[in-house]
Amino acid sequence: MKDTIILYPAMGRGHLVPMVELGKFISTHHHNTLSIKIFLLSSPNITTKNYITAVIATTPSIKFHHLSPSQNLLTTLQSFISQSSKPKAFILDFFNHSAIAVTATLNIPTFCYFPNAASTVALFLYTPTIHHNTTNENTSIYNDVLRNIPGLPPLSPEDMPEPMVDRRSQSYKSFVNMSIQMRKIDGLIVNSFEKLETKAFMALKNGVCLMEEKSPRVFCIGPLVEKSKGDNSVVDDGCLSWLNLQPSQSVVFLSFGSYGRFSKSQIKEIALGLEKSEKRFLWVVRNPIGYERKELSFEELLPKGFLEKTREKGKVVREWAPQVEILNHDSVGAFVTHCGWNSVLEAITCGVPMVAWPLYAEQMLNRVVMVEEMNVALTLKENEDGFVKASELEEIVREIMDLERGKKVRESVLSFRNDAFVALGDGGSSRIHLNELIELWRQWYYFFCFIGF
Repeated sequence: MKDTIILYPAMGRGHLVPMVELGKFISTHHHNTLSIKIFLLSSPNITTKNYITAVIATTPSIKFHHLSPSQNLLTTLQSFISQSSKPKAFILDFFNHSAIAVTATLNIPTFCYFPNAASTVALFLYTPTIHHNTTNENTSIYNDVLRNIPGLPPLSPEDMPEPMVDRRSQSYKSFVNMSIQMRKIDGLIVNSFEKLETKAFMALKNGVCLMEEKSPRVFCIGPLVEKSKGDNSVVDDGCLSWLNLQPSQSVVFLSFGSYGRFSKSQIKEIALGLEKSEKRFLWVVRNPIGYERKELSFEELLPKGFLEKTREKGKVVREWAPQVEILNHDSVGAFVTHCGWNSVLEAITCGVPMVAWPLYAEQMLNRVVMVEEMNVALTLKENEDGFVKASELEEIVREIMDLERGKKVRESVLSFRNDAFVALGDGGSSRIHLNELIELWRQWYYFFCFIGF
């Protein structure tokens, strides 16, 4: 009988997909000995249901279990153990850190999977040190600390995730508490690879992100991204057929994630910038802030005459597009992105240079690392309120597509794409980390069996 690994993602597709890809990675290389069970916190919507159905069809070793609101995790795990055997390991999303107490009660080796950059993990583990060494009142000390975080380039307060901005807020306290909880974990699994984030990985490996405490072991097993389906099953609103008609590397793709929304005025400004750039573009437009429940027409969203004036060079689609398939298309030459880590990894594995336009969460930190450490992106200039003018978008689009800085970014991305391929191959760093992780589970499993747990 195969041993079971339980995965416990947080809610939201941005957390589910990376966890499923982790399950696939484990299953692909250890399918003879391990099976994967994924616990889901909520009832999925129709899109997620279809996604889960496709996963089950293509990867039978992955099973899903839906936890109803009334189900207790401890009871569920106890029942699971009584019916089969103790899971070999429990892998949770860092947002589900409260489960650590439950798995500790049952002596199940517990790991946290970060679908984020190793740089974000380094900041996350260093957060209690920042809290200990700074105050709200002394901004100069705070700024000094941010410039000297192990494994990271110098940061400013504007680069920090929003929960870390105001230490008097409940979100800040929760963030610090989550970081402290992560120090109790048996290991950290990160969706990145050594060559991409060498400085951050070494800081994590050497334990310098923790203040006088033993650091959990770190396993970089990425890049794990959704694969292109490569068939006719993709519903794409004509995106791929339109791309088929465009010259190689001629199209700028703009997409800002599931939660990325702009004001109506910013959407109009983006349109003007694209028009002035005179570059081909494929743009995913979501309803603006404040209109999430009311779908506005293109005529209400875009400048008058925009669609007509750009119809030879541009395509605008609503709400969603098949991002992996688009980034894999030969016609795409650049990607304007919100810097969500999944999107960054997808662009790198497809060899597409980026323009960084972060919107929320850890995306500002990602931008700093993407631009200053990796050189896989150019950055937009924003006003103090975060507004980007049409002239700035026009300039950066031309630069990423045609000018010397853009060419250097493309060279870096292509180099990292090759490094990613090597990392996931036989003898690559990510495969080595996975095998070390599996061996650690095996040793602990026999240890706990030996002592009678």
